[in-house]
Amino acid sequence: MAELSILIPAKNEEFLGITIQNILDNIEGDTEIIAVLDGYETEIPELPEDSRVTYINNIESKGQRAGTNQACMLSSAKYVMKVDAHCAFDKGFDVKLMAKMRDDYTMVPVMRNLHAFDWECFSCGKLTYQGPTPTECKDCGCDDHHKKMRWIGKNNPQSVSYCFDDEPHFQYFKKYSKRPEYKAMKEKDNLTESMSLQGSAFLLTRDKYWELNISDEELGSWGSQGIEVACKTWLSGGRVIVNHDTWYAHMFRTQGGDFGFPYNNPGKKVQSAKKGVKKLFFDNNWEGQIKPLSWLIEKFWPVDGWSEDMRQRIKNWPLQKDLPSRGIIYYSDNKLKWSIAQECRKQIKSIGLPIVSCTLKKSNMGKNIVFDGERGYETMFKQILTALEASDSEIIYFTEHDVLYHPSHFDFIPKDRNKFYYEGNYWVLRANDGHAVSYDLSPLSGLVAYREELITHFKERIKMIQDVGFSYNMGFEPFTHKRIKWNTWYDFEIFKSEYPCIDIAHDKNVTNKRWDKSKFRREPKDWKETTYDKISGWSKEQLERIIENV
Repeated sequence: MAELSILIPAKNEEFLGITIQNILDNIEGDTEIIAVLDGYETEIPELPEDSRVTYINNIESKGQRAGTNQACMLSSAKYVMKVDAHCAFDKGFDVKLMAKMRDDYTMVPVMRNLHAFDWECFSCGKLTYQGPTPTECKDCGCDDHHKKMRWIGKNNPQSVSYCFDDEPHFQYFKKYSKRPEYKAMKEKDNLTESMSLQGSAFLLTRDKYWELNISDEELGSWGSQGIEVACKTWLSGGRVIVNHDTWYAHMFRTQGGDFGFPYNNPGKKVQSAKKGVKKLFFDNNWEGQIKPLSWLIEKFWPVDGWSEDMRQRIKNWPLQKDLPSRGIIYYSDNKLKWSIAQECRKQIKSIGLPIVSCTLKKSNMGKNIVFDGERGYETMFKQILTALEASDSEIIYFTEHDVLYHPSHFDFIPKDRNKFYYEGNYWVLRANDGHAVSYDLSPLSGLVAYREELITHFKERIKMIQDVGFSYNMGFEPFTHKRIKWNTWYDFEIFKSEYPCIDIAHDKNVTNKRWDKSKFRREPKDWKETTYDKISGWSKEQLERIIENV
């Protein structure tokens, strides 16, 4: 049984055979290779025949993450190392890595750039550094070239530290290698820590590979794998380590054309992987973590690409598994223009929390309950109560059909279950012309509180309406005034999320909007006016879709 399995997922990789032979020439330990030919659409290159190599040939591509998992399933080694199919290695790299390996490490060698080949002109012999196939020789005009193999791990640059920014995008982290703590650790045992990884090669125990679900297929075939692996290692209590005793060289293909990524890699899928990684780790949603992402940021602070605002936003953000369960209720009379409803629904769904909706017509919004009633205030409160009673979440975020909720709104967690909390960062947007106003709002549509306390109040509210009828003296926002002597009283508090929510004014609003300070009995505080394209946190294009379709 091998001590180390090298896992290579490969699709349309012309250098797979050279990579495998290079590994065979340089391993010195009990190491095997498991290579997945993942749905080749191009000619399969000549591959080494060796007892230390196992090939898996997929007729159809499963994807890079799935292919790596497929290879790992065949391994019975203690350690596994995922490697890209276009790499070169130092002599004895496997032994050098495992000599300092620990079970809580994810380890990588120093990364060099691989000079794999040059293009050689058939006519004059001019050499051009690796890249897309040249159209013609700059010296003689010949349009015929062939690859002259080099396979050299260049001494410069050598990458030893990585991070990710607050988008997140992969970043090289050269500044960290200048810090005293980095230099002290390297001097001690020639190992250093890294916040993140590049993703083309990494080593860990096979048990940890499966325990951490290190190649989560839910994130897609390709993209953000270095961030995924590093976060899962650090946040589960492990360490990401760079071993300076050895190196590997990776060929970078960023020029496109016939020198681009072999896996189908459309922008939407890359963005989807990035979004999935952000949801897992920025919101502390990953079930395997025992530390929040803020811990990792603080450990390596300052981190390239992180703003102080974003640092503070996630600082001390609790692990989701330690929080009370959170959910959304959505209520609608289904009267507003579809273009507005559609944009608002899409935004609410993108948050990812469970939704219970109560609407007057069937709606595709989470768990939907159709309420049999006529549009009106009593009906709206009954819809709210119906949705509350059907939810099983402890903390509830109110959402309405004509409000765009920014994701930062859902970062707020109520501290006191005996308080009702209202979002105070609001713009009211006039859909017919894009004019917007903001003032000291605390609307029902921005209410956040604990479910049981909400049920208690709305039962009492509905009973009062049934006994004496609704009046504007009662109002809409519970406990924001003391005109009504409720049997069960809760205090209220205003919070302001990082970016505003947008209440869209249209011709079907239940309540009228006021666009001039003179229309208020008392002059509102913090009055501001602007246009839709100047509201922070929102894209001009998204708001234009609403305005243009009114």
